[in-house]
Amino acid sequence: MSIELDKGHVAPVAPAEPAETPITPTVVIRPSRGWVALKLGELWEYRELLYFLTWRDIKVRYKQTALGAAWAVIQPFTTMVVFSLFFGRLAQMPSDGVPYPIFSFAALVPWTFFAYALGQASNSLVGSANLIKKVYFPRLVIPIASTLSGVIDFAIAFVVLLGMMLYFGILPTLAVLWLVPLTLLALVTSLGVGCGCRR
Repeated sequence: MSIELDKGHVAPVAPAEPAETPITPTVVIRPSRGWVALKLGELWEYRELLYFLTWRDIKVRYKQTALGAAWAVIQPFTTMVVFSLFFGRLAQMPSDGVPYPIFSFAALVPWTFFAYALGQASNSLVGSANLIKKVYFPRLVIPIASTLSGVIDFAIAFVVLLGMMLYFGILPTLAVLWLVPLTLLALVTSLGVGCGCRR
């Protein structure tokens, strides 16, 4: 190979050496057998992916409804109205001295969260099949992100519950501290059942 100089002379040029290709690690994925470790360290490494998938699910959920975040309140609120009318007024079901709207809404808020999280976790791996086939990441990230997206609805509905309690003159006691383990229990249970449903 040669190149031509300005004065018409031709100078030989050494052939270019092939560039060294960088060595990429190979990850072999095999089916698990028996009890499987959660690999929490690997989940922590992919925490940004978990954040973005959760944020994606939240945006998609609120963009698909015309009412937006109000749907998180309307769904348990309408069920509370039906329960208060049929069970509280017509059937005269006891509520231990608590106004029946508070009695029913306090139970519907965690139940709605659990039902939503369970449904999302159960269908998350099927819905993200194309993403799973293209790139490697801990598969547990997808159901966790789908479950965590329901926490926003739970928080909004809980604020409405606090407003209703103040309206009826009921002040929260120290028993409200049980809300944190109850929420974690609902989250972990829905995630566990949802991950078991994919098999």
